[in-house]
Amino acid sequence: MFATDALALAVAISVAHVTRYAFLPVPEDFVSPTNVKLLIASSALFVVWMAALSVGRTRGPKILDSGAAQYQAVGRASFNVFAGIAIVALVVKANPSRVFIGIAGILGVALLFLSRRVWRAWVMSRRAHGSFLANALVIGGVRSAQDIMRRFINDPVHGLQVVGVWVPDRVAGRRERIHVGEVDVPVMGTETGLEDALAVDAVDIVVVTDTEHLGHDGMRELAWALEGNDVDLLVAPNVVDVAGPRVHLEAHGNMPLIYLSGPAYSRARTIRRAVFDRCFASLVLVLASPVLLVAALAIRLTSKGPIFYRSERIGEHGIPFEMFKFRTMVHDADQVREELVKHNIGAGPLFKMRDDPRVTSVGRLLRRFSIDEIPQFYNVLRGDMSVVGPRPPLQCEVDTYDETVMRRLLIKQGVTGLWQVSGRSDLSWEDSVRLDIDYVENWSMMRDLQIILQTARAVLQRDGAY
Repeated sequence: MFATDALALAVAISVAHVTRYAFLPVPEDFVSPTNVKLLIASSALFVVWMAALSVGRTRGPKILDSGAAQYQAVGRASFNVFAGIAIVALVVKANPSRVFIGIAGILGVALLFLSRRVWRAWVMSRRAHGSFLANALVIGGVRSAQDIMRRFINDPVHGLQVVGVWVPDRVAGRRERIHVGEVDVPVMGTETGLEDALAVDAVDIVVVTDTEHLGHDGMRELAWALEGNDVDLLVAPNVVDVAGPRVHLEAHGNMPLIYLSGPAYSRARTIRRAVFDRCFASLVLVLASPVLLVAALAIRLTSKGPIFYRSERIGEHGIPFEMFKFRTMVHDADQVREELVKHNIGAGPLFKMRDDPRVTSVGRLLRRFSIDEIPQFYNVLRGDMSVVGPRPPLQCEVDTYDETVMRRLLIKQGVTGLWQVSGRSDLSWEDSVRLDIDYVENWSMMRDLQIILQTARAVLQRDGAY
């Protein structure tokens, strides 16, 4: 990252230098473009900028893991550089070229962001294949350790893998191990000390999942024992699927406590979101109108039946509505569904099957690029749906919902959603429900925008679409 930062800044400053002092006219009273001072000034900017990136700790592993924080760190360090230039220029009454400063600043930050994006994507792909993973020792109960192992295995891009479990207040069984999928790790008890537990597999991080196994004094002694060992300490609060904005750390009685604000689904009913939904839906329908016209003609000319498939779905608060899609199956598809139930690979109450014989040749093409979903933006204009939200279910599916799953209906259903961009048709029913409830309870406008961008990428890659 140091090398690519140096390359990015060298390119940006060189382009700014050449553009300003070789191609653009220079006033007579301005310093000569061939003056060595200009090259020294450009070189000084390079050195100061690189130093600011290092001082700002923009290349640490934790920054890379935290996603948006890495861009904030780069932006903050870059802003400090140019703010410093402005202050120095004001004090010494200098007049640096605004064109040079503007080109170098904008291009430099853009290239730094791009290099960070490339590095992060590469590291995440390597982690998905088992590389660049930090070894974690879990201290706590076996059941909580199994849960955290499962989460680390299902989401390896965060870079953690459990290599051992230490339960410091009970005796472990002989050769006791925890099995999660294809991974199994040893369980240690009172017969093992902290130093021996840390030596299991070159532990990088200690994760405490149940603090009662150590107590207050034990937690303090653990933090002391890890000093100087280059081992990080994490404490899991046993709070899952709660987004960052709802989590606040407060101190009471010299003890840190986590304050969780209530679910955010009520904020999804604001006028701001309704205006955004309708504006976005209108834009999509206008831009996609040529595609919609071609799709409609292709459906009409190649198979019998209506152009649109209308299906009653259950919306916000259990209110039914008529959802529109392009018809991608033969006109009597619903009648022959019972004959194909044995081939169902859908999770939970969902019906899905690969190579569904009811899908027409045109329908298969429309599904491949998710064109059949575009008419749902008409539902958004009508106010039945939102651009982003949980998947709109059928009544027969809702009839199987328990109290937890019914929380999916607390907000409007969406054309796309968190579960679609997280695996689409390839997710299990439990994971789909968990993601939908996560979205409902942690809603934010920024998250909607992120899901829209991820949807575009998932559609282009055709992940899980069939």
